[in-house]
Amino acid sequence: MSDNGSYMVIRLLELPLFQGISQTDLSIILGHTKLEFARRHAGMTIVEDNQRCEALLFLLKGKMSVITYSDDRSYHVEEICSAPAVIQPERLFGLSQHYTQTCLAIDRCDLLIIHKAEILKLSKHYEIFRLNLLNAITTQAQRLSRIAWRPCPHSIHDKICRFLGDHCRYPAGTKTFHIKMQTLATAIGESRLNVSQELHAMESEGLLKLSREQIHVDNMEKLWGN
Repeated sequence: MSDNGSYMVIRLLELPLFQGISQTDLSIILGHTKLEFARRHAGMTIVEDNQRCEALLFLLKGKMSVITYSDDRSYHVEEICSAPAVIQPERLFGLSQHYTQTCLAIDRCDLLIIHKAEILKLSKHYEIFRLNLLNAITTQAQRLSRIAWRPCPHSIHDKICRFLGDHCRYPAGTKTFHIKMQTLATAIGESRLNVSQELHAMESEGLLKLSREQIHVDNMEKLWGN
């Protein structure tokens, strides 16, 4: 195998959907599967909200900003995602085959693109790949199905934490919420004054940082731990 082929096998092994597949099978996949590679530089769009999802996009290298908007566009959240990662695999099939997030390159991002027809072939011939794909989709479905059944938070602090956590694709790492204080207050059923007081109290504890219509959280794990 060439040095380039060996490098690609190593990179594929880092991706969640290829984990567990042997290096021999990965070499065969590289030789018989139509793979596309792309590069996006800082500030460039990788995928856009409501864009049709016709392929799986894998982030091989770099960091991207993942932006998710509310339905009425009154607020949105930015999250940082680092390679290796796959972008919304659940959107390749099902009722709505469109992305619900916008992904922007933070630095140089190297991407692997595998179109749906090739994904179906891989799923047919490689059980581990099929199981990895099913696990990625069902894990997302199971997590979302439990949200409505959790106990309701009672304190303003817990309501804010619940709102912020529920609006993340992954409840860990760095997040920036672009939201007006009144919008947040309405969403959690509290007055703007009480929400403002609690947010400033949380800021004094080092849990988050406030700026105009923004809530920045350096570490979501720390927020959930309080």
